[in-house]
Amino acid sequence: MARYVILIRFTEQGAQNMKKSPTRALAFRKAAEKAGVTVESQLWTTGACDGTLILSGDGQKILRCVAQLASLGNVRTETMQAFDAAEFSAITR
Repeated sequence: MARYVILIRFTEQGAQNMKKSPTRALAFRKAAEKAGVTVESQLWTTGACDGTLILSGDGQKILRCVAQLASLGNVRTETMQAFDAAEFSAITR
């Protein structure tokens, strides 16, 4: 099972419709779960990024969900694969 951390930045369209962000986030969660992707965390942030997602499941399914999210035009994403200690230890052996 893969885990990804996705950094989110609002586009101009997304910023103009910021009040709708929680509703869009719920719709994303439902679509991701329907696609077999687990939304471990969904947070809004301040600073360089406007939000973050932590998703787990099949890597291709996760990337498909993130691509569909970005295609709606409200956010830009930066996607990073993440590893827990055991997974990282296996990589560095």
